[in-house]
Parts: sequence; C-alpha cells; structure tokens
Amino acid sequence: MTPLRVLFFGTPEFAVPSLTALVEAGHHVVVVTQPDKPRGRGQKVVLQAVKTVAIDQGLPVCQPDRLKDDGFLATLRDLRPDIAVVAAYGRLLPQVLLDLPKLGFLNVHASLLPRWRGAAPVHRAVIAGDAETGITIMRVVLALDAGPMLAHTTTPVGDDETSLDVERRLALAGGALLIETLDRLSRESMPEVAQDERLVTYASRLDRRDSPIDWTRSAREIHNQIRGLHPWPLASTVLGGRRLLVRRSQNDLGGRFTENVKRPPRSVPGTIVAAAGDALTIATGTGDLHILEVQPEGRRPMSVRDFLNGTHVSVGDRFATSPDR
Repeated sequence: MTPLRVLFFGTPEFAVPSLTALVEAGHHVVVVTQPDKPRGRGQKVVLQAVKTVAIDQGLPVCQPDRLKDDGFLATLRDLRPDIAVVAAYGRLLPQVLLDLPKLGFLNVHASLLPRWRGAAPVHRAVIAGDAETGITIMRVVLALDAGPMLAHTTTPVGDDETSLDVERRLALAGGALLIETLDRLSRESMPEVAQDERLVTYASRLDRRDSPIDWTRSAREIHNQIRGLHPWPLASTVLGGRRLLVRRSQNDLGGRFTENVKRPPRSVPGTIVAAAGDALTIATGTGDLHILEVQPEGRRPMSVRDFLNGTHVSVGDRFATSPDR
C-alpha cells in the first residue's frame, strides 16, 4: 500500500484501533481531537484516549476550539493531506474542512447504515434488541451520517452483551475495515452506494433521562435497556426511596433462580418475586427479569449476592421508577 498523508479526527476509546491501524500500516498521520476538558468531582483534566495514544506514538496533535479557525485551517492546508478519517470525533465538520483533503473524508461509523445515524449507534442498537450490527465506512457529507457507503462488515449481538462489549469488538473491526478500504482507494476507485432514506433511524445521544426502568415494560425490553446503558448512564430503579443502578441482568434462564421458590401469583410489575443467592427476580409487564449486578448510588458495583447479604430485601417488596412512584 502506498503511504498516505492522513488527517485523523477522533476522540474516545472507540477511535483508538482505527488510529493504531493507520500507524501500523505506515501512513503519515496527523491527529485532530477534542480540546482537553476537566472531568469528575475534582475537575481534573484527563487526556482523551486518542490524544494519549497519539502522544505515545509521537504523532502531531491539533485540538482546535473552532473548526473554522483560520490558523487551524491554514495548518491543515500546509500538510497537503491525501485523505481524512473520522472515528467518533464528536463534532460536525464544516464544508470548508471537508473540502481540504484530495480524496475527501471517510467515517468509521459503528452501525449498519442507514440504521442508527447519530451519536450513540451501538447503545441504541442494543437497547432496540438488534440481533446484528456492524461497521460502515462512508463518505462524510454535511448531513449527519448521510454520505454514500464504501464498505461494511457485520457482527452478531449476543443476548447478554452490553454496549461496551459490542463497541469494543466493533472498534477493532473498524480499524481493520478502514485499512482495507484505504488500500483499495489507493489503487482504484471504489463503488459508493447511496443510503436508502426510507430505512433511516437515528441514534440520539444518551442522557440520564434514559436511565429509569419502567417495570410495566417486558422483561426483554428492560434487559435490553440495562445492557444498552452499560457502562453509562446505567439503568436505574428505586427501592425504599433509594436509587439503585442496575448493571447486569438476564431475562431467560429457564427458571434457574426460581425453581425452588414459590412465586407470588399475579405480581404487580416491579415486585420482587425471588431474593436469594445470585439473583433478584423481578416481575415485569411480561415475564420475570433476573438482576445479577447492582450499584447502590454512591457505592461500588457489587454482585446481587453481596447486595442481598448487606441489604434487607424481601419477596413482595416493590421497585419503583422514581421516589414519587
């Protein structure tokens, strides 16, 4: 493969395998990443994953506050980039920037477009219960994730996989597919397939309003919510007026946790129907849900066994969506 001058736009952990793959393939990479921001209670500045790797690799790093800044654009023009790659950069790119590289901008997007355009494609796929997802390499245009597609790869989504599990696998697949695509582009033109606008769905950004569990929904839907919101913001419920984060669950265990337990008949959704050993079993709108790992607010994550050993919980107690319910 002929080495290319590549501008790489990326910020979080998902983007790291794509950056690493570019470097290992011998391309000349300049990194553009989000400005450093203070985080946590102490407001300590923590380097984002891409910047950390770029520094370790000795790569030039740009962190513009404004993507239309004249000085920033002049710097990129002087680099005479062949192509630019975006992997979870986190900001929309203006046309003046898209016009700079000779071969344009490519995006490593974590979904099978046109399904799940937007900020949280992996999480929304898991929450929706998708059985399959993947990576799409597409051209970047001004409209959100709407450009033509050059390549894709698929992966199944396991019944109990969290969004973190799936995202880690997709990140590695994205890096490999990116290098294959650049290799072809450096040798020949590639067909570009327009997205079918009739099939578009949007993956809105996650926030804390996604967290509360509605126990009137089915066990499958709640299970998907729990694994889709892992590791942030995590699904939550309330017991005895105190918020409880739910980190892991299973909804179809063939009665493993309830085979020797007399289940209360016609339990109201949210009612605890078993509380012993390795699981809390909760009645939902349809079926029972087995909770396996929790985190009382302000405390460490723990198994349900540890939680039950230190907390008074009884069959018949009821989880609520909020302290007011």
